[in-house]
Amino acid sequence: MQLAYVRDPERGATDKLLSALADRLQELGIRTAGIVQINEEICDTELCDMDVKVLPDGAHIRISQSLGHESRGCRLDPEALERAVALVQESLKQEPAPQILLVNKFGKHEANGRGMRVVFAEALERGIPVVSGVNKMNVDAFHDFSGGIAEAAPLDVDGLVNWVQNCLQDA
Repeated sequence: MQLAYVRDPERGATDKLLSALADRLQELGIRTAGIVQINEEICDTELCDMDVKVLPDGAHIRISQSLGHESRGCRLDPEALERAVALVQESLKQEPAPQILLVNKFGKHEANGRGMRVVFAEALERGIPVVSGVNKMNVDAFHDFSGGIAEAAPLDVDGLVNWVQNCLQDA
């Protein structure tokens, strides 16, 4: 099983990195599945709208919800995330099968046993390598989930492409 994670402390950097990786892999003809996050800045707040693109060329789904200007709660829309999960699960069954699964983030939802967690497991069971983002708050839960098989991946597109290509050569 091949599972790698990226954790860039700069706000939004992991999302940009994984989106760039998805684009590069597509250019190379590598079949992808999963989701990458596309953030839209909102003029009047520090927050952004969170959209995910279902790979390789599927739907864009808004996974954030507006809770109001003074809100401090989690803005994740769990129903929207579950729609994305279902689409990714279907894509894992496609023929020819995806060669790599990219997941924007192992976040709070995954740490609590929901969200894309089931997709990680399905991909790994099928022998599909996985690259995921993980943030500081959930890195311990990610390591618990991975059972020690996860490895830190390079924080650059070329390094990640090399990691993916090495996985595919080993398959």
